[in-house]
Parts: sequence; C-alpha cells; structure tokens
Amino acid sequence: MSTIPALFRHLVDDAAMFPPGELPLADAVAAHREHRQAPYAGLVGPFVCTDDNLMKVAAEAARTPEPLEVSVVITGGAGGIEPAVRYGDRSANLVVKAIEVRLRSEDDLSRNALRVVRACDDCLDEENAFVEIGLDGAWERALDVVADAGYAAKLRTGGLDPSLFPTADQVAAFITACLDREVAFKCTAGLHNAVRHTAVDTGFEHHGFLNVLLATRASLDGSSQDEVAALLENRDGEALAAKASELSEDQAVSTRRWFTSFGSCSVDEPHHDLTALGLLEAK
Repeated sequence: MSTIPALFRHLVDDAAMFPPGELPLADAVAAHREHRQAPYAGLVGPFVCTDDNLMKVAAEAARTPEPLEVSVVITGGAGGIEPAVRYGDRSANLVVKAIEVRLRSEDDLSRNALRVVRACDDCLDEENAFVEIGLDGAWERALDVVADAGYAAKLRTGGLDPSLFPTADQVAAFITACLDREVAFKCTAGLHNAVRHTAVDTGFEHHGFLNVLLATRASLDGSSQDEVAALLENRDGEALAAKASELSEDQAVSTRRWFTSFGSCSVDEPHHDLTALGLLEAK
C-alpha cells in the first residue's frame, strides 16, 4: 500500500449511502471494504451510516471477520445518541468511532446544544461527537457550549439545494470561530473535489477540501478572516497543490488536528483529484 501524506491521512469519511450517491447498503459496505484494502486505504476514514441503518450495517459487516469502523449520524436528536452508542458497544461487528448529531432549528440553539452534550456525557467513552450547529441564529453561542464540553463541530458545506452551500465568508467565519475556541471540526456534503469549482450539472458553487485544509492552516498561522475567505475562493489547483506540498509534517499534523475529515459519498473523486494534482502517488 502507498503511504498517504499526513495532510490527507484518513481525510475522507465514506458516506456512500448518502445523497447524491445513495449506494444501496450492501453495495456501500462492500465498496468500503474494497477501499480499505486498496493502495490508497490510508486516505479513507470510517463508514458513515445513520442510526436507523445501524443494525442492517452490522449484519452486513458480519460477512467478514474484521469489525467495521463506523461514524453514526443520529436522526432523532439527543435522545437517539445513547441507543446508537450502546448498540455499537454490544456489537461484535462494529466499532463506533464517532457520532454525528445535528442541532434542531429552534430559537435557543445553545439550549439544544446543551441537551446534546449532556446526552454525550452520559454515554460516550472512547467515541467522539461532532455537533452540527449550522450557521444561522446564535450559532456561536451553541459553539461555545460544544467547546466547553470538549466535543467537535460539524459544518454542512453543500447538499441538493443551493441554499445549503455556505459562502466562503461563512466558512471562514466558522473555521475562525472553531480555532478561536480550540474546537476540532469536520465537514459534510458538497466537498467531493479538491478545488473550488462550479458544478457543470447544477451550477452550484462547490467548496474544495484542499481549500478548506489550506484555509485552516492559514488561520492557525494568524491569517485574517478575509485572507482565509480568499483561500477558500481560490480556484487555481496548481497553486493550491504547491502550497500543500510546502507544508512541513508538523504543519500537516496540526492542521488535521483541527480539520479532522469530511464526509463524501464518493471516495474515488477525492482520490482522483489528489492524484491528478500530484499530491498522491498514482497507483
């Protein structure tokens, strides 16, 4: 297997069952097993599934002897956290690495965040929690609650509607806010490709995961929020790849300490882009 540079190690969480890919469950689990045996296996993080599908995923995982590492998206709010974690603890076929829970849209986001972190405190041991707070309302106060509890944040960077794609300024504000509070974060949706671009089929403006990596690094190095936003707007793949290649091992590791991963319904697209940019070996 090829060695994956620290900047990209376990960067892509395999969300093949989610839109727009929506691979059938059995096919998605089988494809994930193939990714984890491929030369680029070090690029791939855990398999992402919902709590609704957790039992079916466990049954499919039983077809091979190695337990399947999963990140579980909670669909029912704070009350769904404990059952998913406890099921993972009892299952011989699964290892729950993280849970992901979205705050409900309500006036007091921070109160909702408090319910979520209390539920996490009651049942999480080795697992991590990523709290999707959104970028509307008093989201920074909700982020304060997540920070105080020592959990991580989650940012939705796209979806099936243009309203789900935050602007570069909004993403820069989120990154800056997380780093100011020493909160790690992951991203999800719309981030399949390395470089910012306009999708040919939809016209949606997609962020690039390489842009987000470099924006995180820039913020850590003291860049202003406007400078971070400018990096997120950059569409020059060669220039971005050159910046990434110049990072030291320590810089790469510290960048990934904060931007932990992103969920993608495709593992092949990120792998292809990184190979095309010369950032991964072509194997």
